[in-house]
Amino acid sequence: MRDPNKLTVFRLAHQQVLDVYRLTAALPDAERYHLQLQLRRAAVSVSTNIVEGCARASRGEYEHFLNIALGSAVEAAYLMDVASELGLFGGDAAEECRKRSTVIVRALHNLHASVRVLDREPPREPPAPRSPEPGQGP
Repeated sequence: MRDPNKLTVFRLAHQQVLDVYRLTAALPDAERYHLQLQLRRAAVSVSTNIVEGCARASRGEYEHFLNIALGSAVEAAYLMDVASELGLFGGDAAEECRKRSTVIVRALHNLHASVRVLDREPPREPPAPRSPEPGQGP
């Protein structure tokens, strides 16, 4: 089993969850069941899918959950942009979250790509049979 705590992207995603919860707590009541809920779900999905992928035995399953985490990270980054453009988020904490979102997306993309490459490596071919030495064999 892989240890998600060894992954920088997981630690960043975990911190993002904590910060998203703090930021969205200040959203207006009208956004409680819309933007707040969607943003929290997307942020939590990133780290939970990394954890679940790390618990899987095969690289293919690991890659699958990293792909889901990547999709959620892109979703969370977009929702943070929407909240900022609507004037619902502001200040240094929100800007730090937005910047971290970009780093998380890039890191997940790179991790996913590296796992995909490992998973797609062609199997090693067995060594070619040795031909008999001249004067030996049939």
